[in-house]
Amino acid sequence: MLKYLLNEDEKELYQTGGDKTMKIIMTGNEAVARGAYEAGCHVAAAYPGTPSTEILENISNYKEINSEWAPNEKVALEVACGASIAGGRALAAMKHVGLNVAADPLFTIAYEGVNGGLVVVTADDPGCHSSQNEQDNRLYAPAARLILLEPSDSQECKDFTKLAFAVSEKFDTPVLLRLTTRVCHSKSLVELEDRLEAPVKPYIKNAEKYICTPAIAKLRHVVVEKNMLLLKEYSENSPLNRIEWGAKKTGIITSGISYQYAKEVFGEEASYLKIGMSHPLPDRLIKDFAQGVEKIYVIEENDPYLEKHVKSLGINCFGKGSIPVCGELNPEIIKKALLSAGGETGYTTGLKAPSRPPVLCAGCPHRGMFYTLSKYKDAVVAGDIGCYTLGTVPPLSVTDTVICMGASITAAIGMEKIARREGRKTKVFSCIGDSTFFHSGITGLVDVVYNKSNIVVIILDNSITAMTGHQENPGSGKTLMGEIAQVVDIEKIVRAVGIKEENIRVVDPYDLAATEKAVQDAYGAAEAFVIISKQPCALLKSVQKKRAGLSYAVDQKKCKKCKACMKIGCPAVSNKNGEIKIDKTQCNACSLCAQMCKFDAINKVGE
Repeated sequence: MLKYLLNEDEKELYQTGGDKTMKIIMTGNEAVARGAYEAGCHVAAAYPGTPSTEILENISNYKEINSEWAPNEKVALEVACGASIAGGRALAAMKHVGLNVAADPLFTIAYEGVNGGLVVVTADDPGCHSSQNEQDNRLYAPAARLILLEPSDSQECKDFTKLAFAVSEKFDTPVLLRLTTRVCHSKSLVELEDRLEAPVKPYIKNAEKYICTPAIAKLRHVVVEKNMLLLKEYSENSPLNRIEWGAKKTGIITSGISYQYAKEVFGEEASYLKIGMSHPLPDRLIKDFAQGVEKIYVIEENDPYLEKHVKSLGINCFGKGSIPVCGELNPEIIKKALLSAGGETGYTTGLKAPSRPPVLCAGCPHRGMFYTLSKYKDAVVAGDIGCYTLGTVPPLSVTDTVICMGASITAAIGMEKIARREGRKTKVFSCIGDSTFFHSGITGLVDVVYNKSNIVVIILDNSITAMTGHQENPGSGKTLMGEIAQVVDIEKIVRAVGIKEENIRVVDPYDLAATEKAVQDAYGAAEAFVIISKQPCALLKSVQKKRAGLSYAVDQKKCKKCKACMKIGCPAVSNKNGEIKIDKTQCNACSLCAQMCKFDAINKVGE
C-alpha cells in the first residue's frame, strides 16, 4: 500500500520489503506500531498517555524493536534522538500535552537533524476525552520547522509511519506524525507487509552538527531554513497531498479525521484537497485547487491552522466562522454548520443515558487517604494527573487544583508562599502518584527542600501507572518488554532529596487509624513533610487473584442506617430503599467500610 504514496522515482528509495496479501483490522495506534515494525525501527520510547498509550504497548510485541517506558516524554524523545544520531531508526510517542514536556529536545533536534530516521508521534485529543486541554499540536511543526504528517485512517497510520522514517532520512529532519483520538482508536482494514531490516547507519563524530552551542546553532538554523525550501517543493509533488475531483461547485480542503467526516457529509457533491503532509503546506496545489472550484470550505478540528494558511494565499474560504473551534467534530456538526438543511441525522433511540460521573474504583487505595484529608476543612490540596485527580469528586471533594503532571508539588509551593505571606491559617498538601512522581515530581520535591517550603507531599504509590491501563513504571519492577528491573525506591529518593527522617511516614491507606496519625503528624509539622501511601492498585491481576472470593457484607440486624460507610464514596456501597448494601461483585475486601462502621455491622465474607 505504501507504493501509492510515492512518486515513480522514489519507489526504490522507499521500498520496505516484499508485499503480503494479508489484511487485518487494526486501530490507528496498532497500525502506527505495525508501521514502525515494517520500517525497520530499532528503538521506541514513550510515556503512557491516552490516546497514545497503545502505540508502545503494541510496539513491545515486536521484539526486533527495543522499546521502553520512559519516566517522562522528554526522556523518551531524548532516548529516540540518541538512537537516531547513533544511526538507528527511532520513534517517540506521546499524547499532545506530553509534547509540551518534550518540546525542549524537539526544537533542538530539528536544528541538528538526524542520522537514522526519527519519528515523533503526537496524539491530540479534540474534545478533551482524557486530557486537561485541547491544544492543536499542528502548530508545533511550523514553530520547530518539522515535517508534519496527518493520517486519516488506520491504513494511512501504517503507511505514513513507514514513509516518515524514509522522509526523515532523505531530508535530515525529524518528522512529526500527528494523530487524534478518533484516528488512534478507530479501526479499519490494514494491509500487512514484510519488515525491512533497515541497517543501522555508521556513526561519525560530527560536533558541528550535533552540538548545538550558540555558534553552531546559528549555522544550523540557516541549514534548516534551506531544507524547508526543499521540503516545500516535496510537499507540492507528494501524493500525500492529493486532489479528488468531484462536483466543482463546492471545494473542501481538509486533513486527518476531518477528511472522513467531510466525505461522509458531501460525498460526490464536492471536490476535495486532502492534505496528508500538513507542513510545509503545498501552496501551488492549494491555488490550483481553488481555481477549479466555486466555493471553498476548510474543514478541520480545533484551530484554523489550514484556514489561516489558505487565506494568507489570498484565497477566499469559509471555515471557523461556521465550524466550531471547541470540541471534536462529527458529520452531524459539519452538516449543521455548512448545510442549512442539516441533512440526515444518525440513528437515535429517544433514550437518554444516565449520568455516570467518574469515581475511584471499589477498593482504590487512594480512598482512605482522601477520606482522611477530607476531615481537615482548612486544608488546601493541590492535585495532579492520574486516578487521584478523582479526589475532587463528592463525597470526598478534597482536591483544589489540577494543572499538569508534577504541578501538585510545585503549585503547592506557590500556594504555601502566599498563605504564609498573608498569615492564612491553612495547611497546604500535595497529592501525587508514583508514576507522576517519577515523571516530574522529583524536581518539585527538590524545590520544597531547597526553598524551605512547609508543605506536605503525599505520594500515592499504587505500584503501577493505573489510569492509562496499568503500564509499568520505575517503581513496578518490570520493563515494557517484560524484563525484571530494579525497583526505584521512592522512600530512598525522598531521603536523598533532603526530607528529614522524622518527617517521613510510610503508611498503608487501608489502615485508617495509621493514615489518620500520619496526616495529623504532617498537619502539625513546621517543616516539609512527606507521606508515602503504599498499597498496590486494587485492579492489578495479582491483587485480584489474592482477594478472589473475598468481600464484605452488611448485617442488616446490626445496621443503624447511619450511612457512615457511605462517606468514603465507594461504588460498591449503596443505599437502596433505605437499606445499606454492598455489591460483592465490585467489593474486593479493602475493609474501609468496615472500619467506618461503629456498630460492627459490616463483616468480611468468603474467607
